[in-house]
Parts: sequence; structure tokens; C-alpha cells
Amino acid sequence: MASASSFPGSEPFPDSFPFVLVLLRRMADFQPGLVEDALRELGFGRAVMREANRRWQAMQRSPRRRSAVARYRSVLGPPETSAKRRIGDLTCDALSWPVPLWPGLRFEVLTAPGGAVWNEWLVRAPGAAGPALRTAADLLPWSCTVDEVARAFAPARPREGSAPTRWRLAFDAPGTEETEKGELRPYVAEFTWGLLQRVEQGENVRPASPTG
Repeated sequence: MASASSFPGSEPFPDSFPFVLVLLRRMADFQPGLVEDALRELGFGRAVMREANRRWQAMQRSPRRRSAVARYRSVLGPPETSAKRRIGDLTCDALSWPVPLWPGLRFEVLTAPGGAVWNEWLVRAPGAAGPALRTAADLLPWSCTVDEVARAFAPARPREGSAPTRWRLAFDAPGTEETEKGELRPYVAEFTWGLLQRVEQGENVRPASPTG
């Protein structure tokens, strides 16, 4: 249901904060066509997406801002799952929420003791089957997550992303099924919010620059 909340655009802003639009806003830097299709499926326009991203950034920068977990709870509601997870010598809390568009994924937030957020990204939902990843040709945009690519093409090498919500992995893989058992080639995969956006051949691929 639309709200009477106004902003510079022709569409009303939804009553329920559409957090998925915050994810899509950053993905539009890589896959504008897929984002346009997703907006049509969700029933939103680009103006609402931009406004959702603006409001989310305002929440993060507000002098009276709440903790990161409190912000996520305020826009996503109670988490679908909450569990303790051991990472090295520390135990963290893993919270997850379902996300429109991707029923096989969950938005996961990992928090350290004290509430600091360690990670916030899309992961495969428990029990959901991920794609079979054997060659670089299998790495289609939005098809897989950071950890799935890292496991499929180990040992993957983390690279610095161009923004806090971006990850990059360098790895070696056959290019196609025909070369599956043959020559390995270097690739760099780029992810936004943990979801694959693009793969380019080469070891020294420059990261994409984020837009506003």
C-alpha cells in the first residue's frame, strides 16, 4: 500500500520500507537491465529506489542513529532466524531475513559480541540448492554468492572492493565445459551485497566505481 509520504517524484513512497530497493540501487551500477526488470516485477519505479537509498543512508548518518541491527530490525522486522555461529575464536550472532525477488536467498547480518556488525550480505537460504559452478561460463549475474564462488574455485583470493558493500574475488577456472579439464584461466568476480554481478577474465581487472 502506498503512503502519503511525499518526495521529489511522481510515485508515493511505500508504507513498508522496501529495503530490497537499497540492495538494487547498488546493483544498478553493474546490472541496470536486471535492476529495471526487478523494479517492474516489484511494482516500483527508479524514483522510489533512489528515495529508499537516500532514506537508508540518512538513517546510517543520523546523529541519533540506532545500532546497525536495530536499523535492520526497523525496516525488515523480526529476523526469520537467529543463531549463534562460531568464527575462529569468537562467537557471533547470525540474523537472517527473506528478501523479495530471491526466494532462495536470505539477507544475513553477522554481529560481534557487543552488537558491532561484522558482515551484511546475501547468502543461500538453508535447504535451497545453489547453482552448479564448474566453469567461468556458469557464473551468471545474480546466480550465486561470494561464499559459493569461493568454495567452487578454491583457493580464491579476496581483493579490495570499491565500496563497503562490494567484494571481489580473484580465482582460476576453466572458461567453458569444453575446457573444464584443461587450461585454467584467471578471473575476477565482483559482488554487491554478496551477490555476483559480473566476472571478467584477467588478474588485474579494475573495480567498478560506485555512483551516487
